Amino acid sequence: MTYLRLEGITKSFNFFVANDNISFDIASGKIHAILGENGAGKTTLMNIISGLYQPDIGKIHLDNKTVNITSANAAIKLGIGTIYQHFMLVPQLSVTENIILGIDRNWRLNIKQKQQKIAALSEFYGLEINPKTKVADLPVGTQQRVEILKVLYRQSKLLILDEPTAVLTPLEIKSLIKILRKLAADGKTIIFISHKLEEVMNLCDTVTVLRQGKVVANRNITETTSDELAALMVGREVSLQLNKSPIQPGKVILSVQNLQVADDRGVTTVRNISFELRSREILGIAGVDGNGQRELADAVAGLRKLKKGKIKFTQNSSNTGYIPEDRQKMGLILQYSIAQNLILKAFKKLPYAHHFLLQSQVINNHAMSAMEEFDIRATGFDVKVSQLSGGNQQKVVLARELAGQPILIVAMQPTRGLDVGATETVQRRLLEERQRGAAIIYISTELQEVMAISDRIAVMYRGEFVGLLDGNTATVEEVGLLMGGG
Repeated sequence: MTYLRLEGITKSFNFFVANDNISFDIASGKIHAILGENGAGKTTLMNIISGLYQPDIGKIHLDNKTVNITSANAAIKLGIGTIYQHFMLVPQLSVTENIILGIDRNWRLNIKQKQQKIAALSEFYGLEINPKTKVADLPVGTQQRVEILKVLYRQSKLLILDEPTAVLTPLEIKSLIKILRKLAADGKTIIFISHKLEEVMNLCDTVTVLRQGKVVANRNITETTSDELAALMVGREVSLQLNKSPIQPGKVILSVQNLQVADDRGVTTVRNISFELRSREILGIAGVDGNGQRELADAVAGLRKLKKGKIKFTQNSSNTGYIPEDRQKMGLILQYSIAQNLILKAFKKLPYAHHFLLQSQVINNHAMSAMEEFDIRATGFDVKVSQLSGGNQQKVVLARELAGQPILIVAMQPTRGLDVGATETVQRRLLEERQRGAAIIYISTELQEVMAISDRIAVMYRGEFVGLLDGNTATVEEVGLLMGGG
């Protein structure tokens, strides 16, 4: 029986059509994937179903009734629960307090009774969580369980999950998939938004593919393949296998000895790390978010002071390309144009400046060349990067950081939030830099990516390297266990 039906949903922002006549059905008790490139309209559609936006045209039918979802609160009352990629939790509060926040408004809260109810709900769905624990003390995977419990406590029948595995270890992903299957078996209807085709194929019953705001395919999972879905998403064939040729590493480019680094609060997050990196070598660093990867990357790139230890370069350390974790906060100036962002590291130098005067024609020609080479999709080089999709923003960062043929490249979460087409572009370019002779540090929480692209893999846990493995022989189980502290 159909539980959710969208009929001709259209939503525009000024002259931009984000959703264009979108229609599909989801059966009760099924897991339905929504796939699409960055900027394909997935988030807008999710926000419409969640009540944050209202469609310009179209109808939403829920449980055979036409509904008008005028707000997020209206969506909750209709039994629609959304679990966002960035969790909506208050760290200082307990699990129970987070779950009942905004719902139970009585002056006399029977916390003990609520804890018992949440514990029973947790046990029924195999979520295994202590309702008394403070959220700040929970690992990321368990915090996600709190988010799931929150929507179940509100008796949601339709669950929307936005990139739910982005920050989880392989073991946590397996656990989440088991939980979602149990929820579906219990009659819950689930929308699963993801870029990870392997997970979609493994978990979902049906899939809708969006491209440029339109539905290009509705499929049963048993009637499609990862390759077909990737091609439908980007409008061309995409290689899901990295073509990484064997290369003999060259001389040592970077030497790190007994490194200790603190975060912005002064807490030591990198502890006694030592390694060497050679030209034509990719050192992949695997680990769950928050284990010191950001501070390590900043330190190697010269952006963070060292508490202890040494970082030695055998060549000019200024010739380093840094792809930061957050392209919007650290990688780009959003109100600047594509052309301006592409010269941020070189605007004082020839040929972009002459006697302190910027050379507009040279800068614009450089931008046009970079846009063509890196497939940056925009109406012109003068477009503000704030108006680009996440994938195109990342390509601007990549084009700038790879200019000048850096001898060392630090790539921190270079494909986070990117679709398969943009991911393919980023990884292909980095492999070309490896072939050229660059030494590359590739830091990612995406274990499959790290294993596919790396020559050696360091596993980082609580600020230390707990394993240094050969990229050709390491197994997912081995690395996944180390990522969880095993």
